[in-house]
Amino acid sequence: MEKQIRSRISAYAIATAQDDLLLTELSDASPAFEPGLWHLPGGGIDPGEQPRETLARELYEETGLELLDARLVDARTYTAHRLGVTWHLVGLFYLVDLKPGPPRLNETDGSTSAVSWMPLADLDESMLSPAAIDALGMIGAREAQGTVTR
Repeated sequence: MEKQIRSRISAYAIATAQDDLLLTELSDASPAFEPGLWHLPGGGIDPGEQPRETLARELYEETGLELLDARLVDARTYTAHRLGVTWHLVGLFYLVDLKPGPPRLNETDGSTSAVSWMPLADLDESMLSPAAIDALGMIGAREAQGTVTR
């Protein structure tokens, strides 16, 4: 059997408030990263869609929150293996400002099963997707021992 390799470019939101990071829990429908891990809001860029449009759409679907501003801070690549598919993933990471409000999951049957503001001090790499782990470094959370200020 021939090995299936797929590529995907995604836009991810890094949203912080006081000492919390906005994260989404991956469901069984997650195509690339393992279900149960906490991940950044965001997802695959559809054909013809701009990354900022993806951010706004995915943030609303996965968190119910509205994007106000986004600034590209980094890009990373990942390789993942799930359900017989080898993924080559490119992640575009944006620091975002969101319209205030409580997070809520709008999309059903998607790759997200929960959304929450998680205290940075409580995050352990074993519970995070590779992209979420990288985001901690991008906001200086590892170096600052779990504190982020905006």
